[in-house]
Amino acid sequence: MGEPRTVGCYDYVTRAHEDVFRLLRQEPLELLQRATTSASARARSLATSLRVELAGLEISVDVRLQVRRIRDREPIAGALPALRIDLTWEAIHNSALFPATFAELLVWPLTARETQLELRAAYWTPMGPLGTAFDAALGRRIAKAALHHFLGDLVEQLECELPPLDSPRGRAESGLPDSRPDPTHDA
Repeated sequence: MGEPRTVGCYDYVTRAHEDVFRLLRQEPLELLQRATTSASARARSLATSLRVELAGLEISVDVRLQVRRIRDREPIAGALPALRIDLTWEAIHNSALFPATFAELLVWPLTARETQLELRAAYWTPMGPLGTAFDAALGRRIAKAALHHFLGDLVEQLECELPPLDSPRGRAESGLPDSRPDPTHDA
């Protein structure tokens, strides 16, 4: 097995990091599966028109996703707290044709209302020199696009499952005061 290929991407979720951390700690695998399942359901509903309109090639593979470890990084010398989740995935069928991937999802606060998610992945190309040639020509771009889609689906799922801080439920859960006027108070 040769040297691993690395890819990475990042995105932001407009939710408080405490809420994002809590949800990712409680049910990381289930959350990731919901994100990818809902995304693939949306893709299937659009696939017919996209396939006909673009006459393109659709590449998809069912993978087995595993959460290996969840770690908290305590703030050191003024650094922000971070959550690290180690993941692996591999193709369920024809695994010799697809790379096994090891990834690290890093999550940390940017502001009171925004959390950054970064996904760093390493994969090993299958099929020896033929796989290496494919990776150089197209595989790396496919891997990077898959990572971006995966992270985008996760951000979308987090934003669906966690209330916005501007909602009454979001303010109550975050401890922020409710800025709406009191309906029982005469102005």
